Amino acid sequence: MLARKEEQAELLDAVQSSKSEFVAVYGRRRIGKTFLVEETFAGSFAFEHTGLAKAPLAVQLRKFRSSLRAFGLRDCPALGDWYSAFEELQRLLDGRPAGRKIVFIDEMPWLDTPRSNFVSALENFWNGWAARRKDVLLVVCGSATSWIVGKIIRDKGGLHNRVTRQIPLKPFTLGDCERFADAQGLALSRHEIVRLYMVLGGVPWYWSLLRPGRSAAQEVDRLFFSENAILAGEFRSLFDSLFRAGSPHVRIVEALASRRSGLSRAEIAQAAGLADNGALTRLLEELQECGFVRAYRPFGAKKKGSVHQLVDCFSLFHRRFVASGAKGSDAENYWSATQESGDRRAWEGLAFELVCLLHVRQIRRALGIEGVLSSVCSWRAPAAAKHGAQVDLVLDRADGVIDLCEMKWSEKPHAIDKAEDADLRRRRAVFLEETGTRKSVQTVLVSPEGVEHGRYASAVQAVVTLADLFA
Repeated sequence: MLARKEEQAELLDAVQSSKSEFVAVYGRRRIGKTFLVEETFAGSFAFEHTGLAKAPLAVQLRKFRSSLRAFGLRDCPALGDWYSAFEELQRLLDGRPAGRKIVFIDEMPWLDTPRSNFVSALENFWNGWAARRKDVLLVVCGSATSWIVGKIIRDKGGLHNRVTRQIPLKPFTLGDCERFADAQGLALSRHEIVRLYMVLGGVPWYWSLLRPGRSAAQEVDRLFFSENAILAGEFRSLFDSLFRAGSPHVRIVEALASRRSGLSRAEIAQAAGLADNGALTRLLEELQECGFVRAYRPFGAKKKGSVHQLVDCFSLFHRRFVASGAKGSDAENYWSATQESGDRRAWEGLAFELVCLLHVRQIRRALGIEGVLSSVCSWRAPAAAKHGAQVDLVLDRADGVIDLCEMKWSEKPHAIDKAEDADLRRRRAVFLEETGTRKSVQTVLVSPEGVEHGRYASAVQAVVTLADLFA
């Protein structure tokens, strides 16, 4: 495996445990959950089953019986409910040789059809039988993250605190995508990889669709704008698979897509037509669990003043260029034909800022502060004051320093001219005046090829390059 080393180590450690383990692996659609489990255990399952999308109870039970028979329970009778299904699973496992018995149930949320009592039967299987043994490793997966989190991990009933290990799968980093692209023989430059990351994010399956011998722009055209483009309808499928009632989540995403710096809870509720209550809290938490949204604190604000921001590259690209119908008449080659347009250049600048926000760990490492406790914030002066100075990434460090990060997309060393020098210095001065901080405040430039040495290069005190972001 090219990535997921920590997650794979967690699964292997569960195999060596001296007790039965209940492991929940979850994350967005196409993120690689099934691949991780199957590659880690390489066919050593005592039992494996995958739920069927939108199939009724009778069909789910019939398929479960087929899986039991495939793994050796030839005399398995017809199953009338999930209690009898898990009893037959117990019988299958009882007949296995001594040693670790790995049970993998994939797409578990699909098994929980209306009035099926699936969760109750699962609870009875785990609490009444598996947890009392020392040799069972139960691994469950599902793209419906809200179900996995709500019904399994945070269950208030019989499964409360029964999950022994949680493995949330996050998108690949730029470095992961580079290794993945190299393994596929794509021969992409780092600038091209960043451009693709702006569109695809770090979702492994999207990257697996790329073909060698083609530019990033050609591949975006093929995947999104060509006739029968494979990813043109992915946005709706993505949310339908993640959340049982996907429309509230989509409304929140659409509201956040309209404001790149994010919205407060009250603003989200108004824009999405939702009540500002506990249900909204749950929706936002689920979007955060899947990596679509981040909640960040404006510098100096308390927790209840958090702002929620859409940070999923794929969703932002889709809403901006696919769902909006921006492709116009030259649909087949839209992305290739608009590479030099002002609109595209402006979008790339904003998209690069988002890529940087998704690689704060790498930025901190490049600055040598990975071991220093620091808060990730943003800051904006009042619009009417000081011309509305704004910094989207502020690192408030415990070592007495604050980093104001400026992110600039460029294919060559970024040249700071007189006007930008004045703007950077003004922004720092406004920050010091408005916040009243006693910490040292420095300006950090994050740009692919660094800064061009010249008269105004001293406007920044540290530089982070593409090599750092890929580290």
